[in-house]
Amino acid sequence: MKKLIFILSFSLSAKEITLNDVYTQAVLIQDHIHFLLKHYGIKHHYNVIMREDLVRTKLQPRDSWQKAYEILVKINMLRKSNNLPRIEPVGMEPVEKLNPDMVYGMTQRVLTEIRIFEVRKGIKIPNFKLKSFTNKTPLDVYNTLGHISMAFDELNRSSLSPSYVYAETIRIYGDLTMILNKLNIKDNTRMIEGYSVF
Repeated sequence: MKKLIFILSFSLSAKEITLNDVYTQAVLIQDHIHFLLKHYGIKHHYNVIMREDLVRTKLQPRDSWQKAYEILVKINMLRKSNNLPRIEPVGMEPVEKLNPDMVYGMTQRVLTEIRIFEVRKGIKIPNFKLKSFTNKTPLDVYNTLGHISMAFDELNRSSLSPSYVYAETIRIYGDLTMILNKLNIKDNTRMIEGYSVF
């Protein structure tokens, strides 16, 4: 019986995701987006992040999570321009401290959506090799995801416009309205020509 308990407890232990793991996935996303830019004949400074584009401050994993969310929104722009249906970006409940495993999950969603796009468009992608990294920080991850986001602007030939930000705001307002209705809480705000007023 003791042997069975040991086997079960050993198999239930989860792998700890580190910032190095997240960075590895971000670089893999970068390989895919660089290949897509080349495939579509869009000139891009591969593997170069301009100094003026680098963020230099103390960041947390939640900042990288938000940047990955932004990339998912830009994937929707890519899908729309290629006559593919929109996907729903993945949200999460607000937390004060967000661990690297949550950012890793977002990089997996981004990779999956890129791979789906590649398959749907019949684009043959090379077998990219995973690279290993050490001593990576939230800032390293954020800057790499920032580079990917800018590369998506080049691929989309457009960046996030106020219309996209507005659409996300309306989506959030709709979510909050559903939650308030479910909790039987009266909403004292109202929408006037797209603006919430008190």
